[in-house]
Amino acid sequence: MNILSIQSSVAFGHVGNSAAVFPLQRLGHEVWPINTVQFSNHTGYGAWTGDVFPATHLLELLNGIEARGVLPACHGLLTGYMGDASIGEVVLEALYRLNAANPKALYCCDPVMGDEGRGIFVRPDIPAFFAERLLPVADILTPNQFELELLSGRTLVSLEDAVAAAQSLRRRGPRLICVTSLRPPAVPDGQIGTLLVSPEGTFLARTPLLQFPIAPNGCGDVFAALFLGHLLKDAPPPEALSLAVGGLYDLLQGTLALGQRELALVAAQESLASPQTRPAVESLP
Repeated sequence: MNILSIQSSVAFGHVGNSAAVFPLQRLGHEVWPINTVQFSNHTGYGAWTGDVFPATHLLELLNGIEARGVLPACHGLLTGYMGDASIGEVVLEALYRLNAANPKALYCCDPVMGDEGRGIFVRPDIPAFFAERLLPVADILTPNQFELELLSGRTLVSLEDAVAAAQSLRRRGPRLICVTSLRPPAVPDGQIGTLLVSPEGTFLARTPLLQFPIAPNGCGDVFAALFLGHLLKDAPPPEALSLAVGGLYDLLQGTLALGQRELALVAAQESLASPQTRPAVESLP
């Protein structure tokens, strides 16, 4: 399968396309990356160099890909961090052209906006753009708990709250809502949960919460790539959930064992394609 991925990129480390492309390739997919930014490293280090690319640059790349006549053979669009709303307009243009060329293509939107502890780390126009423009046209949405609260306008104090918030987003457009990084009290202490709300039902996968001196960045980018990648290999959504959660958990275990801050994508690459961990998927009422 061929996947167009429009995300950030870093020279050192693994976030955005630098986190998503390799896992998709290990699953056997071809990836066409368009980078929204090119930074030396992710911004969690506090200092970086590089640039946010203008929307005109991204549109030129999209035009060049389309000119090759390959969009009918593109099976998925994956998007993540955007520098500003003008880049979101390019995403919508890419989706419009892709849907015209291949109506069966899936759009997986990872609404990268913020996280617990860091708050919102995108420009002020981005949250509204995700909520009003991208959410309604996405097939798959993969917010973390913080982003779910932001998009739904709800504070989560229980698993039932998380399910209700995810269902409220699903009614606004996406077929699948997959919520990552669910924390207590939504799940028991010492665990982290991933919630899937789909036409087939509501499902929860849980793994132990690993303790890092500094939590690695890019986990959500890897998860979204794995989840979409398994869906495009015809895995039913609950199975894709288990495979993606297991692959990410094994990757994090490998990263922790090596004692490094950046995700150990290369060292743990076998786990991406064939995870040893296959968490049980609980069907919720």
